[in-house]
Formats: sequence, C-alpha cells, structure tokens
Amino acid sequence: MTIEQTELEGLLILKPKVFYDNRGYFFESFNERDLRSQGYHFTWVQDNQSKSSFGVIRGLHYQLEPFAQTKLVRVLSGKILDIAVDLRKKSPTFGKWKGIVLSDDNFLQLLIPKGFAHGFAVLSKEAIVFYKCDEYYHPGTERGIRYTDPALNIDWQVPEEKILVSEKDRLLPLFEKAEINF
Repeated sequence: MTIEQTELEGLLILKPKVFYDNRGYFFESFNERDLRSQGYHFTWVQDNQSKSSFGVIRGLHYQLEPFAQTKLVRVLSGKILDIAVDLRKKSPTFGKWKGIVLSDDNFLQLLIPKGFAHGFAVLSKEAIVFYKCDEYYHPGTERGIRYTDPALNIDWQVPEEKILVSEKDRLLPLFEKAEINF
C-alpha cells in the first residue's frame, strides 16, 4: 500500500496494490502494519456504510473533542468527490479543504484525521461508501458546516439543480459560526 501525505497535514491518500488476473482482482483494503510502519496507528471501533444516488451531498460533518473521529473512507461501488476541511485552529491550513475522487475503479482511500469536517458528493448513478471510525458515534457532539458556505467555496462537481441534501445538512451553520474545539 502506498501512503501519500496531502498538503493538509495528516490527511492521507491510501492506494492499495491491486492484483489483476483473468478472474478479476484482489487487494488488501487495510493493513495496520503498513500504516504503523509509517508512524500511524488507529484502533477502529465502528464501520459505517451508506448508499446514495447521483447528486447526493452528505456533510460536512464532524464530532467535537473528546469524541472526534478519524475516518478511513473508501467507495465499494460508484464514484464520489470526498471532501475534508481542516478545522484545527492552530494549523497553517485551517479553513482549507481538499477534495479527492474515490471510486470503485481507482481503489483510493482517504484517511481523515480528527479535527477535520467530512462530506462527499455522489458523481455516479449511485455509490456505496464505506468508512472506518476510531471513535463511536456520539450524537451529543455531532456538528457540521453548511455545504454551500461561500467562505469555503467548495466545488461539489454536481449541477445545482441536481443536488440532493438532507434538511439537517441544509440548515447547518456557516464555517464562521460553527462550533469548533480542535
């Protein structure tokens, strides 16, 4: 597995070695030894999976400390634009975001550390997204930032008239009003 550090410290792109033959393919989607050998260690306690149709935007979500989550995100079927926003106030990239296309064709995974908001947009007819978390879901600390925040200016790569967002996500606060304790 190749591990690539992005311009946002701690935000990693993981690319597995994929072995193809006449039967299809095989790859290790996770290998703790590979991460540990590069100084990363996580204890995963919860797996989440969602299925969404084209144009769905989920996010931007996070949990406050002490229940913040590291997430390891991958796509089992389809294609998404995965977004991570740096919420760490002392970080030189505070308020910056990174988008990565994850798909069942490129096998990339995004490791999103604590202190980031996370969201994604479905770019294919439908997508099944799977992610590991190193902290349990804790509804009392769940927070978010509105996906249309002009300060972030995220290009979700979905035509505005095709966007599907939950009412809850539509009503999230703007970045400047969001509760952040990282």
